[in-house]
Amino acid sequence: MDKHRIREWMKAFDDQGYLILRNVLTEDEVAKLNTAIDEIIAEEPQSLSYNIYNSVERHPDILRLIDEPTILPLIVNLLGYNIQLHISHLTIREPNPNEIKTETNSFINWHQDGPNLPFPKINGLTSTYYIKTCYILSDMSQPDRGNTKVIPGSHKRPDNPNQLDVRYKNEDEVQVCGKPGDVFIFPQNLWHAGSPNKSEFTRRQLFLGYSPLWMRPIDYHQASERLLKDANPNQKQLLGDISTNKFHYYVPQESMVPLKAFYYKDAVKSVYDH
Repeated sequence: MDKHRIREWMKAFDDQGYLILRNVLTEDEVAKLNTAIDEIIAEEPQSLSYNIYNSVERHPDILRLIDEPTILPLIVNLLGYNIQLHISHLTIREPNPNEIKTETNSFINWHQDGPNLPFPKINGLTSTYYIKTCYILSDMSQPDRGNTKVIPGSHKRPDNPNQLDVRYKNEDEVQVCGKPGDVFIFPQNLWHAGSPNKSEFTRRQLFLGYSPLWMRPIDYHQASERLLKDANPNQKQLLGDISTNKFHYYVPQESMVPLKAFYYKDAVKSVYDH
């Protein structure tokens, strides 16, 4: 991965709080993922809204995305190399212009991600604790298709959005639009929301989140043997399989964190030392 491109992406991410990377996945890769999602949905009760967590456990084609070669080096330089997969959340929103109530949320109001009670704040601001990558797997090139909404720069502002109800428009909000194969990246402290799908198109988005190894992941306490069976070294680290000594999750030996190979210390320094 080009170090200069990584630096440019990091600067834009630091300024705006999000990135949209185009054409990360090929048409064939998107088609394979959608076939996998069809298989997953076939095992679920029919619904207008699906929220499927730990989706890497549901299909190997989703698991393969955790170390996607365009995305992983960027995440390593944004968060550091002592990281893991934090969450794998598949969201599907069928057209629902009348906002029929569903068992799982068909839209989500404005929020910052995090635990309850919230992450600590300093001068009203929360640090970046984890980062989500959103793989767009359906045509989200136009607004009002259940798009994710964001408020650019809100990760650096202590104020809340004027309206927390996603159905009301905030003056500075942006609907993230993209085509299948595009990837949207944002930190947990950026104000964001999931808007209702008022269109005739189905929304399909896959969120893969990354966090430090010392943070408990959302999807599982320990990765299953099935996930680890054929995992390469990078995937094993991302699945939290680095040591039986839990102290190493805080202070890993270099051999335990192969993702260090993607870390560009000078690029990180040039972005954040200002």
